Amino acid sequence: MADHQPNNPLHGITLEQIVNSLVDHYGWVELGKRINIRCFNSDPSVKSSLKFLRKTPWARKKVEDLYLVTQNNVYQQK
Repeated sequence: MADHQPNNPLHGITLEQIVNSLVDHYGWVELGKRINIRCFNSDPSVKSSLKFLRKTPWARKKVEDLYLVTQNNVYQQK
């Protein structure tokens, strides 16, 4: 029962899926404007972003929060 997390909207979604979704939605340039971190602004790649985000909790939180806001906006538009 430890796998069940009803209050966690990110449960079952990997960080790689989140980054790919944001890049698909915004592109690297806009993503770098929204979250000003070097891995999004200087020679961005999913691999380098994941490496940085896994070691940097404050940046990961910003990415996860933007993902949740983006997903809520997408669902509201439907």
